[in-house]
Amino acid sequence: MEPVRLQKYLAASGVTSRRKAEQFILDGRVAVDGVTITALGTKIVPGKESVTVDGKKISETTEKVYYLLNKPQGYVTTLSDPQGRPVVTELMSGVKERVFPVGRLDFNTEGALLMTNDGGLAQKVMHPSFETFKTYQAIIKGIPSKEKIALLEKGLIIDGKRTAPAKVNSITNRLPYCVATITIHEGRKHQVRIMFAKIGHPVTHLKRLAYGQLDITNIKVGTYRQITADEVKLIFSKGE
Repeated sequence: MEPVRLQKYLAASGVTSRRKAEQFILDGRVAVDGVTITALGTKIVPGKESVTVDGKKISETTEKVYYLLNKPQGYVTTLSDPQGRPVVTELMSGVKERVFPVGRLDFNTEGALLMTNDGGLAQKVMHPSFETFKTYQAIIKGIPSKEKIALLEKGLIIDGKRTAPAKVNSITNRLPYCVATITIHEGRKHQVRIMFAKIGHPVTHLKRLAYGQLDITNIKVGTYRQITADEVKLIFSKGE
């Protein structure tokens, strides 16, 4: 068998995405035959060398599985949390495969979260070049004007860089709040909350409704369902 990069092997083994696997290596969490590895260029021969993450032996898996979780508030999208907070994998009871969350969903945000052991898919979903569209429902304070909505759709400067154009799909008045549905294809930290705060309408509640055309309809908060290969394709569908 040909040698492969260690981070690619970890992703193929369903440990995490390739990007996060690189961070695992840099953090000194990965060992090969008992030797801690911190160099990203390291290659291994699968099946010949023993790979561990945090002391647990890893083996490559060939069956890829995909789940859509309706994440509640109060869970972190990591495999472990040093602060002892609940993690999303605790919600995946009944899933025999080792799965990890694709990207992040803030502690206080609920909604659609992909869980898989397919590191290649995770990389594709998170990489900016694929422009994976994500739709959110935000309850915000006040009623934004057309001019402010136009600012969201044009793009705002966050940390010195303009956001990609967003699409505000709907605004429903529920004084003194309103419900806004917005679609973006970036994944900056707290992006939707920051965007609304910048136009003077802070978010009080946020839910991710969908990846592309794959949504959480009929998935109760705190539960999940397995999705098919055809449904995976909906993640990259932009719709009309």
